[in-house]
Amino acid sequence: MALLTSKRVTHQCKNFEVFLSFRGEDTRLGFTGYLYQALDRNGFNTFVDDKLQRGENISKELLKIIENSMISIIVFSENYAFSTWCLDELVKIIECKKNDQMEVLPVFYNVNPSDVRNQKGKFGKALAKHEEKFKDSKKIQRWREALREAANISGCHYNQCYPESHFIQDIVKEVSNARFNYSPLFVTRYPVGINSRVKAMLLDIESNDVHMVGIYGPGGIGKTTITKAIFNRIYDRFEGFSYLENVKEKSMTNDGIIKLQETLLFEILGDRNLKVDNKYRGINVIKKRLCCKRILLVIDDVDNLEQIENLLGESDWLAYGSKIIITTRDKQVLSSFGKGHSTHKVQELNNDEALKLFSMYAFHRNEPKEGYWELADQFIRYGEGLPLVLKIMGADLCGRPKCEWKSALDQYKEIPNKEIQKKLKRSYDGLGETEQDIFLDIACFFKGLDKDYVVDILEGCNLYPVYVY
Repeated sequence: MALLTSKRVTHQCKNFEVFLSFRGEDTRLGFTGYLYQALDRNGFNTFVDDKLQRGENISKELLKIIENSMISIIVFSENYAFSTWCLDELVKIIECKKNDQMEVLPVFYNVNPSDVRNQKGKFGKALAKHEEKFKDSKKIQRWREALREAANISGCHYNQCYPESHFIQDIVKEVSNARFNYSPLFVTRYPVGINSRVKAMLLDIESNDVHMVGIYGPGGIGKTTITKAIFNRIYDRFEGFSYLENVKEKSMTNDGIIKLQETLLFEILGDRNLKVDNKYRGINVIKKRLCCKRILLVIDDVDNLEQIENLLGESDWLAYGSKIIITTRDKQVLSSFGKGHSTHKVQELNNDEALKLFSMYAFHRNEPKEGYWELADQFIRYGEGLPLVLKIMGADLCGRPKCEWKSALDQYKEIPNKEIQKKLKRSYDGLGETEQDIFLDIACFFKGLDKDYVVDILEGCNLYPVYVY
């Protein structure tokens, strides 16, 4: 069905994922009751107003609840418009949609959408009855406009030939897709040093033009963590957004590339049925379907230009205001972008940041326990400001006595932790064959020497630049 696709809803202060608007005497004990149960079984925090005291006018409490809901499902049944309470709910829901505060899914349950749109049939009788009672032309006009606008939103129309249980499951799937797209990304357990680095990069990202931002640095430095934090801060400002992770790894096969293209299209358009049969056609499909949207796209962990081109082709088709964020270990990959881009090198954590991050994992506090300061300082120096290394070491040492800390430090110096080696080896794997040979020579013949001294030697031999981290 793919109806909830705007993805611009601000999610941070939402108390409810779903708000159900319905006429209780029509559907509470039937369709809406079953729909609520299905949403609840699937883990949706859903509000129904059966616990609020009813009155002539809608309560401020309920208006606030609507504002703090992410999606509203409006169940239009034949007597819906006879309830002034329902009509006031509807006015508020449409207002929130116009302000990009929520998404709206109309459900026409044994009701013709044209009757809702044009206030015919029972909807016409209901509005005529309200006109006689209230004599308030402005209020009646707001109700009429809200009904018309709601009926113009793509919705779900129940056909009695279709099993009601299947229809309910279709609605639940639609809401599930919407929740997936609205959910912020998990950044990290302890975001030490993240805010200052994000702030430095947001200046470029918040410009009004089409802009590509490259973020580079060695493995374990925190590139992905930073981009996730940036993504969470700004994604709801765009008409569509997508976060593609581990692009290098997933681009090793044609099927992997096609899967990335389909993920990009789904996350922005919300259509799971949109398939790509080959990567070259996929590039054109992306351009054709997304060229009119102001999008945010993160392409995480690339090591060559082709991986970017498989997802974007040329970037000149992007709608005004679109932003592309790319992370890589190789700065050279970013040099081919041309105009309209900027690059940022991720800096290692300073001593204070490194100590805090390490301590959070090792002691669950922002500084070492008494008696551990000197040992912690040695691990900090070993970690050289790499968040990944500090995190792994801190978690590994948590709860262990001091005697084991000393043994672990010696072991780290001789044989690094397997998880650390696995992560950092990806930088080595990304080098060409010649660069790998040079790297191994450096590791064998210059072990323990100052980096600047080694760089001077390599420059003298015309072998520089080489990645010496």
